[in-house]
Order: sequence, then C-alpha cells, then structure tokens
Amino acid sequence: MGEDTARKSAVLIPLIQSADTWAILFEVRSPQLSRQPGDICFPGGRSEKTDSSLRDTAIRETCEELGIPAETVSVIGRLGTCVATPDLFIYPFAGVIDADTKLCPNPEEVSELFTVPLPWLMKQSPEKFTLRLSADADQDFPFERIVSGKNYPFRNREVIEPFYDYRGRTIWGLTARILEHFVSLMNHRIYE
Repeated sequence: MGEDTARKSAVLIPLIQSADTWAILFEVRSPQLSRQPGDICFPGGRSEKTDSSLRDTAIRETCEELGIPAETVSVIGRLGTCVATPDLFIYPFAGVIDADTKLCPNPEEVSELFTVPLPWLMKQSPEKFTLRLSADADQDFPFERIVSGKNYPFRNREVIEPFYDYRGRTIWGLTARILEHFVSLMNHRIYE
C-alpha cells in the first residue's frame, strides 16, 4: 500500500573488476548538495517520466553521475525494494561496469569515488545502532477527533541503522541497508 503514490528512486550497486577480484564502487556526495552532502552512496536518483523502467532510471542516473555511456553498464538483477519512508521507495539493482571504462564523475553531484573489495565486505557484519523517531504533530493536528486527544499513545518508531567502516570511511543509512541486503544475497548464493 502506498507504492503507487510514493516517490520512486532507483540505485545501482556498481561492481567493477579491481586487480584480481571484484569491488563495489561508491560515491561521496558533493558537499554543495542540499541533501546528504558528503554522505557515501550508490549512484541513483528519482525516476523520471522519460525512464521506461526503474532499471532504466538506475542506468541513466549512474551514467549521469559517473560520466559513462550506457553501453558500459550491464544490469545483473534487481534486489528487494527498500521502503525508505512511507512516501519514498528505492529500487536497487546490481550491475557491472566494464573494467576499461573511464569514470568522469559529475562534480556537481560527486566529490570522489572509491571502491571496497567484495570479498572484504562478504566477511563483515555491520555494526548496528538504534535510531528512535517520535511523533511530532503539526499545531493544527486534529487531536479532538481521536480517542485520548493529545494523550493518544503514539508509538515511537525504531530504525536499526547498519554501519560499515572501511579505511576511514563510514557507509551508513539507506546505502548500508542496501549493501547489507546485497552482501547477504551474495553470501547465501556462495553457501547454497
């Protein structure tokens, strides 16, 4: 429920061949961005009407942010939907960027790129921390229309945030949640 009216974004977990192993490419968001400046993320963004699918959104955004042609990206598959908030759904895809592709990150969106070896990630368990969110109603909220009024026992919400630390960099939030899901799928496939 709510998926039809929610904002939709798609991200790509970019796999690249690095030396003799696979690695995941991460972006550091530009400090001039208004939302999450300096955070570590996957390439991606909001779906546009010109995108024929969420897969195309992930590819388009990856190409815009990394400055690469679409033919250098091969999508492997889609992961589970990430419900960021009730009005924002994120659709992650895993894909491979051709090894000889020259990356030219868009400086308006990306301040730097780095990789983390996939074998290292597959041996990690992220640290977990609880973030508690509480209800904060607007002044015009109609308390008079609900049982108990202003004393209504709204439930606080808890979000478990995973954190990965790699060589002085912290990957957390939605990126870490998507990463944790991807790594668990990879580990499951290997040990099947």
